[in-house]
Amino acid sequence: MTTDEEIRQVGHVVERLVRKHPEVAREAIAAAVHDAHSHFDGCRIRDFVPLFVERRAHEQLRSGMRTIVKMSAGAAL
Repeated sequence: MTTDEEIRQVGHVVERLVRKHPEVAREAIAAAVHDAHSHFDGCRIRDFVPLFVERRAHEQLRSGMRTIVKMSAGAAL
């Protein structure tokens, strides 16, 4: 996979996660994807990086939403 192709694929990751998480700001999703992508900077084999980025960013967004829901529930008490 070329660098340009990887960047294009990671851009598609942002779009898919925006559709999966409409309640999350696009900027927050892009930041989660950027963070996940930077995690794989040192990897020599790049073919599956976009897939791993999507999984990592998705989990980061899910765990962040669980934290927000817990905080909201605590505030309601």
